[in-house]
Amino acid sequence: MKIMGWLRPGIKVKRWVMLGIMGGLFIIFGVIEFINRRFYSMYYISFYIFLIISGVFVVYISVTQGMRSIIALINKGYLSVSLSSAKLENLIYEKRLLVKGPKIVAIGGGTGLSTMLRGLKYYTSNITAIVTVGDDGGGSGDLREDLGILPPGDIRNCILALADTEPLMEDLLQYRFKDGRLKNQSFGNLFLAAMDGISSNFEEAVHKMSSVLAVTGKVMPVTLDNLILKAKYKDGSMAQGESTIPEEAIKRNTKIDKLFIEPKGARALKEAIQAIVEADAVILGPGSLYTSVIPNLLVKDIAEALQKTKGIKIYISNIMTQPGETDGFSVSDHIKTIYKHGGNGIIDYVIVNVGRIDKNLAGKYHEEASHLVDIDEDEVNKLGVKVIEGDFISAKNGLIRHNSEKLASILIETIMDKKLLYDRKKIIEYFYLSERIKENKKQ
Repeated sequence: MKIMGWLRPGIKVKRWVMLGIMGGLFIIFGVIEFINRRFYSMYYISFYIFLIISGVFVVYISVTQGMRSIIALINKGYLSVSLSSAKLENLIYEKRLLVKGPKIVAIGGGTGLSTMLRGLKYYTSNITAIVTVGDDGGGSGDLREDLGILPPGDIRNCILALADTEPLMEDLLQYRFKDGRLKNQSFGNLFLAAMDGISSNFEEAVHKMSSVLAVTGKVMPVTLDNLILKAKYKDGSMAQGESTIPEEAIKRNTKIDKLFIEPKGARALKEAIQAIVEADAVILGPGSLYTSVIPNLLVKDIAEALQKTKGIKIYISNIMTQPGETDGFSVSDHIKTIYKHGGNGIIDYVIVNVGRIDKNLAGKYHEEASHLVDIDEDEVNKLGVKVIEGDFISAKNGLIRHNSEKLASILIETIMDKKLLYDRKKIIEYFYLSERIKENKKQ
């Protein structure tokens, strides 16, 4: 009886497959006859159109009913699959949400960018992460020097942030060797370096690694040129190298006046420019102001694309000041510095943190001459930028970071409200599906 029970829905599946094939033949026959026939009359035209439409209808019915039969087999236990029908339904809802999500371009580097991306990927699959390639320290700097490749560290972190991988795979790619010649080197960096070895360029290597790890959206370097950062300080002195610039500022007891890149004519990827121009929103940061955010603005055509885009432009202000880069900076100081390097008017909104941190943690940061960034809203408004407040603090391993979920939530709400308000039906459906995903995650 068990076998007979399996045969009935199994036969139904075969029937729908055969019906689908028949519908396909209707379409093919109708198209071929319509093209080959030299004499046309209303009778024949109507007949062939009817044949093609009938074929499309039959294929549609066969696909929908066939899927129901397959799900029936799964529910009755005759087909063994890794996902239950409920999980399949949830997955479909999630995919529908991601496809309907806004087009977002995130520009930056360092830990801040990847932290934000981890939250955004649950709201949209239309994400393009444009990552700085000025890093010259740590394992990335070593590979850059030894192999002549662009620094992979920040790009690796962004790929993993957007990847749909098992925890074990992420642990593997983030693993750092503890001994030997590979000491402090990340396996993920080596993986990307190996991809670069079998690719025509670094951009292709990033694309291949993203494909392997099923990345939501796109990750790309801002340029394929060998970027070197240079800084001029307030005292007139100069320094070179991403890892050296803040250290020299502290050592010389001065502040950064202007940032430069070498080569000066470094060109951005065409895909990056196109993504910015077509975006619903462009997000700058979070990340180190001078060594993660601004270097991207100095690459040719990036700042111009920000001026041209019709998408809203959002800057995520850092929670804490950074020694050697933003000592004593307020929110308006961050924005003025971005305008100085990228041009006025490239920020519409700034997201700031109003949450408070634990006294012990605050004391630790105070010892390192780092403080909460002052929110001088009046000065910010004078720059033509609107302030959006929220509590985004997340403390982990004694470090203050943005809470990726809270940050992503306020970003999506802002984008949907300020940019896509005209499509109310889309917004209602989008947030309905968003709630479904949140419920599924809790379960």
